[in-house]
Amino acid sequence: MFQILALDYLNPFWWVAVAILGFKLFVLLDAASRREDAYRAADKKTKQFWLVILGIAFGLDLLFGAMPLSSFLTLAGLVAAIVYMVDVRPAIRALTGGSGGRSNSGPYGPW
Repeated sequence: MFQILALDYLNPFWWVAVAILGFKLFVLLDAASRREDAYRAADKKTKQFWLVILGIAFGLDLLFGAMPLSSFLTLAGLVAAIVYMVDVRPAIRALTGGSGGRSNSGPYGPW
């Protein structure tokens, strides 16, 4: 059994699939941590839209496996995640100062 598992780790496509899943999870968590009004202020689609699209993309990869070269669904979800990272995230971070939904100040000042 350990030999079968070891062969998976030697396959470069397994590593690509793991990287894609990790990237999609990071993007989904980042989208969830941003404030709803920041999406509207940045003139982007709503937070619910991005959470649904990114959640479906991540969920389908978990169900069917992330096959980077042969699956249209994996590539479509990857494109959606890249669009979020390149277009939506920088616009929201510019408006919120990079903090997303978190506040840097407590009741007694910063941190």
